[in-house]
Amino acid sequence: MRKVVITGVGVVSPVGSGVEKFWSNLTSGRSGIGPITLFDASTFPIRIAGEVKDFELESITEQFPNSNGCRDRKVFLALAAAQEAVTDAKLSGSDLHRALLHIGVGLEVIRLEDLTPYADSADFSHSIVSSLIDDQTDRMLQTPLDCASNILGQRYGLLAGRYTNCSACAAGAQVVGEAWQMLSEGLAEVALAGATDSMLNPLGLGGFSLLRVLSDENENPQQACRPFDASRKGTVLGEGAAFVVLETLDNALARNACIYAELIGYGSSMDAYRVSDPDNTGRGAIQSMNSALWAAELKADDIDCVNAHGTGTLKNDVVETAAIKESLGRHAYDIPVHAVKSMTGHMIAASGALEAVVAALTIRHEVVPPTFNLEKPDDECDLDYVADGAREFVGEIVLSNSFGFGGQNATLILRRYA
Repeated sequence: MRKVVITGVGVVSPVGSGVEKFWSNLTSGRSGIGPITLFDASTFPIRIAGEVKDFELESITEQFPNSNGCRDRKVFLALAAAQEAVTDAKLSGSDLHRALLHIGVGLEVIRLEDLTPYADSADFSHSIVSSLIDDQTDRMLQTPLDCASNILGQRYGLLAGRYTNCSACAAGAQVVGEAWQMLSEGLAEVALAGATDSMLNPLGLGGFSLLRVLSDENENPQQACRPFDASRKGTVLGEGAAFVVLETLDNALARNACIYAELIGYGSSMDAYRVSDPDNTGRGAIQSMNSALWAAELKADDIDCVNAHGTGTLKNDVVETAAIKESLGRHAYDIPVHAVKSMTGHMIAASGALEAVVAALTIRHEVVPPTFNLEKPDDECDLDYVADGAREFVGEIVLSNSFGFGGQNATLILRRYA
């Protein structure tokens, strides 16, 4: 197995776009959650979200002319974050041609206004399906899931292989983990891996509202997401994208690349329980963490920090806390556990990739970001959740969890490169 390191990072998030701004705001405890402005949400029960506010769409379309005609916001978020990661890693030419591309994405988006022409059809469902299969118009009803992959692959000449993963909230961590696995096994030297999502549209918000997993505290948006707090009422939708450049250590050293951290372990599992609820025993989460520890050849006591999935929903926070304690034993009480979704909202498919970047930056800058809004921990959530502001990181190794709908779980482990 070859060593794999992170040499570039890129972020577009509700807390800030660009890694420097993102990290400054995150560690300062600045929430990116507020009223929805991307569309009129006044008639929805949920009217708050974590929107990307400082995003220059025109600049991205100019730099990616092959994105012309695309209308899916998450594609453009991906292009911006990937571009920053590639630039940060100083990749060009032959290095890019030899690179794998792994992208995690959310569901395909259908715009309500695009369905209007079919409303008077005698067979509405048949008309929609026919259009999806054979759409001869200039405005496709759905943007293909591999759209961002194709645009980036063409733009940078990525020839080693392109992979698209749609596994809900675990997708971001899974694509980073799968890319790591391929590099460590000698299948490539370089990979661009990351994820993107934006469910901030009428169908996305409406669907999540029906699931009753969202906080309805519209009047207090910045306090609405409270992971591990006894008064939490649900998560908040967010949007954004995050990418990392992974390289074999030999390749990184040969070109004198800056190294953020070493990626040393990845685990993935499936609850096989319910579509929207985690297994109450946490067995899938436990298996994911244990698999990552095994892959990294570590013991539980070697972990110095946990970047939690930490959504702020009633079930997830309790189950994840119990799973962390089961996997790490008594050592779980001795280390910081933090949840950045308290400030970014839940970026769905993009969340695991963003939190992989957070883990790398925690190691590089020796700072653990806070869990925002945690005032009174749930009695069943009794770990050290970094509630009182950012804290100095004293350690070498960070474990990052991502648990998604369908019981899909992924865990990454990063270590300081010395």
